[in-house]
Amino acid sequence: MTRLILDAGALVAWERADRSMVAALEVAQRYRLDLRTTGIVVAQVWRDPAGRQARLARLLAAVDIVAVDEALGRRAGELLGMTGTSDAVDATVVAVAATGDRVLTSDVGDIERLASAAGLALHVTRC
Repeated sequence: MTRLILDAGALVAWERADRSMVAALEVAQRYRLDLRTTGIVVAQVWRDPAGRQARLARLLAAVDIVAVDEALGRRAGELLGMTGTSDAVDATVVAVAATGDRVLTSDVGDIERLASAAGLALHVTRC
């Protein structure tokens, strides 16, 4: 099944009620795309210990959040080494994707470079 992978930029856009992000998630819901991200992406956007990021919290409840364990960390590191890029968060986003998945990102260039190195054909869209 095709998934929609969300990077930190996508989560920030959702939290800010960005119209294009809201529309993208409505389309994902209509086509029953599974939503996925990684725990490190959540760390990049979650800031409120009091839980006042209610909008983001509601979205995260519907997202498969993949833990960054040793195997995923190594895979992400390998992708960084192959591409000469340095954003470990972006590398984990690509490492949890499969060919045919869609990625909403604020960093299209790095995601495309990492996907190419991973041998993945992803549909990458700027959010």
